[in-house]
Amino acid sequence: MVTKKEFGKMADGRVVNLYSISNSRGFQADVMNYGAILVNLFVTDKNGDKKDVVLGYDNLEDYFENACFFGATVAPSCNRIKGAKFELDGVTYHLDVNENGNNLHSHREKGLHKAFWETETTEDSVTFTCFAPDGEIGFPGNRTFHVTYTVTEENELCIHYAADSDKLTMINMTSHSYFNLAGHESGYIGAERIRIKADQYLELEPDSVPSGKYLDVEGTPMDLREFTVINDHIDDDFEQLKLAHGYDHNYVLCKETDGVEEIAEVVDDKTGIRMTVSTDLPGVQFYTANFITTHTGKNGATYADRYALCLETQYYPNAINEPKFPQPVFGPDKPYAATTVFKFDTV
Repeated sequence: MVTKKEFGKMADGRVVNLYSISNSRGFQADVMNYGAILVNLFVTDKNGDKKDVVLGYDNLEDYFENACFFGATVAPSCNRIKGAKFELDGVTYHLDVNENGNNLHSHREKGLHKAFWETETTEDSVTFTCFAPDGEIGFPGNRTFHVTYTVTEENELCIHYAADSDKLTMINMTSHSYFNLAGHESGYIGAERIRIKADQYLELEPDSVPSGKYLDVEGTPMDLREFTVINDHIDDDFEQLKLAHGYDHNYVLCKETDGVEEIAEVVDDKTGIRMTVSTDLPGVQFYTANFITTHTGKNGATYADRYALCLETQYYPNAINEPKFPQPVFGPDKPYAATTVFKFDTV
């Protein structure tokens, strides 16, 4: 079932609506047409209590800032691009320089996480659509982006991304939701257990851009192939963790096909809530929210460093400048499409 209510208005008077997608079991996702943002995600815990497991805000005005990208659809390009530039067909494209001489998440103020999206609904889904003209914030091509949120009876939140362009371009979309399976207001997530199906991760340079090297997780605190309590190793004396002040690394997923496969699992033992993540994308950025400036979120909750975790499925960061990485290059003869599924149950 899909219902809607007004969430606020843009400066030009356009109405932003909050769409609630729910199933018969009480699982509910609230999304809005500003930024195609996931605002709330209600899950029933092992005691039958309903928990909102994503960080966010109670009002639209706070999302106009949203420095941490809470719940945002990041597009055209998520994560980091070295030197804030890339080349396609012999043309160099220059992007916004917004972090350590690089580009992060396309543009902090003009990325699609701060755009007004058109909306279509069905009985169990909401599709947001946004057009970006050729050259906007440096990216080539007249492009149309789509994000569809679907809620299933199996307590799945399915996110399907699609885009087309009339010119060769790069597209690397993701959902930047911050999860805390004890509830968004519950604070430090060190007690949660995580498992990621990856034998390797991408080495970070001091500016947090991958060096291009694949590193083995074996014998390091980066090894999350078996369930690991986050707090067990997050502060280890390990160079890669110290560079990022915790986990903020792209894992090279072990996938058997190009289709949607399970790639990660998170469990909170207090609530019993388990989140299983599946995707058809090659990488996932595991981020332990190491850079949340202390401030107030939903329902007066305090948010701060490491109060949530992100599992951002995507093409590898800076892949456009690393030919050996899977390439996020699309155009008239190759539309972009990707799917990620977040499934919830209890253990």
